[in-house]
Amino acid sequence: MEFNKRTVLWIVFAISLIVLWNNWMVANGKQSMFSPARPAQVAQQKPSDVPAAPQAGSNAVPGVPATPGTPAVPGGAPVAAVASPVVTVITDVVKVDIDPVGGVIKRLEMLKYRDHFDKTKNQVLFSVNGPNVYLGQTGLIGTTATGVLPNHTTAFTVRPNQQLTLGSNNQVQVVMDAEQGGVRLTKTLTFRKGDYLIGVRHDVTNIGTAPVQPSLYLQLQHDGTKPATDSWFMPSYTGPTLYTSTDKYQKLTFEQIEKGSADHSLKADNGWVAISQHFFVSAFIPADRAPRDIFTKKIATNLYAIGTVQSMGTVAPGATVSVDSRLYSGPQDEQTLETITPGLELVKDYGMLTVIAKPIFWVMTQLYTMLGNWGWTIVALTILIKLAFFPLSAAGYRSMAKMRVVTPKMQAIRERFKSDPVKMQQATMELYKTEKINPLGGCLPILVQMPVFFALYWVLQASVEMRGAPWIGWIQDLTQPDPFYILPVIYAVSMFITTKLNPQPTDPVQAKMMLFMPIAFSVVFFFFPSGLVLYWVVNNILSIAQQWVITRKFETAAAK
Repeated sequence: MEFNKRTVLWIVFAISLIVLWNNWMVANGKQSMFSPARPAQVAQQKPSDVPAAPQAGSNAVPGVPATPGTPAVPGGAPVAAVASPVVTVITDVVKVDIDPVGGVIKRLEMLKYRDHFDKTKNQVLFSVNGPNVYLGQTGLIGTTATGVLPNHTTAFTVRPNQQLTLGSNNQVQVVMDAEQGGVRLTKTLTFRKGDYLIGVRHDVTNIGTAPVQPSLYLQLQHDGTKPATDSWFMPSYTGPTLYTSTDKYQKLTFEQIEKGSADHSLKADNGWVAISQHFFVSAFIPADRAPRDIFTKKIATNLYAIGTVQSMGTVAPGATVSVDSRLYSGPQDEQTLETITPGLELVKDYGMLTVIAKPIFWVMTQLYTMLGNWGWTIVALTILIKLAFFPLSAAGYRSMAKMRVVTPKMQAIRERFKSDPVKMQQATMELYKTEKINPLGGCLPILVQMPVFFALYWVLQASVEMRGAPWIGWIQDLTQPDPFYILPVIYAVSMFITTKLNPQPTDPVQAKMMLFMPIAFSVVFFFFPSGLVLYWVVNNILSIAQQWVITRKFETAAAK
């Protein structure tokens, strides 16, 4: 049974690695090892006439073969247009550059969040920087006798005398017009104080002499390059996501789009499409109850898109049709996302342990309101978890204390029956029965806490609220590894002390293996978020205190 107990601990360690590997796969958009494959849809994912990027200076809209029935969305390269100055909008939370060519937000800087690497700079979402492309584009699909309708490659005219900073009404509006193909498209972007949600309004006026049937597309472009912040031990997901009330939250990869195997909803009258990344998201939210097609496509080499296409019906000469949409581009703040549209909070992905992680995060937010520091919040959470598991862990430690007391007797049995393993096992079982010891009792607290450990890992991995949050001294970001490895070293010491408090294996090989475990875990913790290591350090310190008191009590009683 001694061997079996040690085997259980190693099984726990192996299961931990398997679960972490599975969560790494899920975080990178791959299928969970524990989930059945999603059945393929009959229809393909890419509309038939979604075009490749047209050549610069051309109005051509070439197509690529796929499923018929969806209008073509213009590609990524702009047509030749009259150069216009970029419009810059500044609110209290964002600084936005709007390119009059297409009326596209070409850069979105978040004033409340620092860059991951250079803390003197702000986090940037939308941008075109060398091979890295991240844009939100809108426009019309359709042609008339006089040409192609305005789209994100068309030159817009920005209306003069617009206030581009927050005024007394706490909002900024940028209005742009483009006339092409007998249609006037007026695009209005509305920015509000303290808000990452941008109003996107399209007014289509038929200035021609014949009816037109335009369709409105909303499209997010992103390159397929892995983020520089990714590492093997700290993976993150960047890719297209979407939500519909029928198929719920769906997570794709750029690799799937590249191969034409992206399986997702194709039609809906609700939901959203997005590009999700670590801590942040940009999502187009079309008007609710408006039927639309959903598409993913490859635009160019290492450049991909996800979007929607919505028919605007027939617009008679002189008539105007308006469509209101929204664009959220900001942090994955769970409470904020829940208020915007159903399902948007799911981009903050806790993996398969959501049922545990969400309550943990709720408790943490309540503690944070009282303590005002996420590090001390983790300490307080650890104490609460320890109190919740106190009876269970106490029972486990009592079992281990009994095992420690009878270790000399077990050693004597081992020496007496070392040539007869069957009799040795029988004598050991008889000893356990006489001393009323459950040899696996000490493993139960570890097994029970494992789901909490993994759930807290994903809470720290996914919560932008803790991004850049300091604890004390050298810990300035709880979502990043300890820069000086102080917490992992403290953890290793605490594990060593715990090992000494546990009953010592009678097998020298097992004893060496148990001494190796603190080192193995500590090396892994070098790469884990410091907040998670802080939780484990505090948990170990409390466990050592509890185990020491219980062990001393039994050893004192045995000595009498």
